[in-house]
Formats: sequence, C-alpha cells, structure tokens
Amino acid sequence: MDTASPAGTGLRFIYHRDCPSRTVIEVLANKWALYVLAALRRQEQPLRFNELRRVLEGITQKMLTQTLRALERDGLVSRTVYPTVPPRVEYGLTPLGVDAGRLTGAIADWSIDHAREILQARREFDDRAAVEPQPVR
Repeated sequence: MDTASPAGTGLRFIYHRDCPSRTVIEVLANKWALYVLAALRRQEQPLRFNELRRVLEGITQKMLTQTLRALERDGLVSRTVYPTVPPRVEYGLTPLGVDAGRLTGAIADWSIDHAREILQARREFDDRAAVEPQPVR
C-alpha cells in the first residue's frame, strides 16, 4: 500500500488504519517488545530463552514466547537452534533489530532520565483530583 499522501504534499497517512506502518508501530509499542529489544541490545550478544527471562523480571514464559515470535516474524530478532541434546536456542538482534534497539534504548534512557518528574506530576495530579470539587448532579 502506498503511504504517501495525494497531491504530493509529502505527508504520510501513518494515522490511517490501513497504513502498513501501523502494524510495525503496534509491535514496537508493546512494552515487552521494547524490553526484549533493549535487553538484547545491552547484552551485546545472543541470549538463551531463560537468560532473557531472568533479565526481564516479571515476564511470563508465554508472553516471552509470543514476543520473541512476533519480533522474529518482523525480522527484528533471529532465532538460532544448535543441534545439541537438548537443543540449545539463542536469540539475537538482526541488523534491523539493532536499528530498532537504538530507538527502544533511547526511550529507555529518556524514561530513566525523567521518571522522577513523571512520578511527581502523577502525585500532583492525583492530589488535585482528590481535593477538586465534584460537579453537582
């Protein structure tokens, strides 16, 4: 599908439901996909499933499996099976995944840098909401 706008305006229809970029953004917007890409990027080497699971505290086996499959399907993660008994499987970033990992790493860095500000803003908002008068019904 062509994502360029009509009349050569140079704008893209990324907000249109049929735009192919939406499916990519949906994958990258998944919190576990962000964490998997960042973990693989920061480790700078392929990791086995259980190594990833230990790094990503709180992820379930099912969610890690689903996330790795989605990232592999999109060409961001490679899965290598070694012919050993039992089979050894490692996950690493593809060149496309390294590029996406830069983005997810930037998001992670930004969130670390600004977490205190955001938590403070949440507290202030919640405090205001607790004392603001409610509309009369």
